[in-house]
Amino acid sequence: MKTVRLAGIALSAAAALSVAACGSGTSDSSNAAGSSPLAPSSAPMSSAAMSNGVTTNADVFGPACSQLPQGNSPGSLDSMGPEPVASAASTNPLLTKLVAAVKATNLVDTLNSQQAITVFAPADAAFDKLGDAKFTELAQNPGQLAPILQYHVLPQRYDAKGLQAAGSVQTLNTDGGPVKIEGTGDAMTVNGAKVLCGNIPTKNATVFVIDTVLTPGR
Repeated sequence: MKTVRLAGIALSAAAALSVAACGSGTSDSSNAAGSSPLAPSSAPMSSAAMSNGVTTNADVFGPACSQLPQGNSPGSLDSMGPEPVASAASTNPLLTKLVAAVKATNLVDTLNSQQAITVFAPADAAFDKLGDAKFTELAQNPGQLAPILQYHVLPQRYDAKGLQAAGSVQTLNTDGGPVKIEGTGDAMTVNGAKVLCGNIPTKNATVFVIDTVLTPGR
C-alpha cells in the first residue's frame, strides 16, 4: 500500500489539512524544497479493515451532506466520484479553505496520484475556528502546515465500517500518533471531531468531512 511522505518537511499533511488547492485540478507538483511532498512507503495494511474501503453515493451519511450540490453540478457526489481526491475536493463547497491549503503546499498532484487513501477533510468552519491570522500563517509556512495535513490522510482506504472496526488508525504523520475513531453514523467522531459528511467516494480516496482541524499528538 502506498503512503505519502512530505519531502524535506514533516510530510505532506500540515497544520491545515490544505486539501484545498486542487481547484481546477492543476497545480504545482513540487514542494517548497523542490521535490514531491508525497512518496510511496512500505507501511503495512491494517488487518482491521473490513473491506477495500470503496463507497458509493448510497453510502454517504452525515448532517452536512445535504449542503452538497445536486445532480451533475460541480461539487455534487456524481461529479466528484470519477475525479481523484484533490480535484474532487476543489469543487466541494464545504472544502474551499482545505483546497487552498493543499495548493499552498503543492500537494494537488501528489494526492491525486495516490491509489487508495482515506482523507479526513476539515470543512471551512473547522479552519474558521483557527482564526484568519493562524490560517494565513500556516498557508504561508508549508513547513508547519505539512505535518498537520499528513495527519489527515491514511495510507489505505477505509469506509466508515472499516474505521469503526479498526478503532484507531495510523496516519501518514506517524509521529503524531494514531487517530481514534468513536461512535457510528451521525455520531461518528475522529479524534473527537464530528463527521459532517462521511463515505464520500472519489476515484482514489474515501473522504470524511469533519468539523475540526486535527492536531498531531493530541
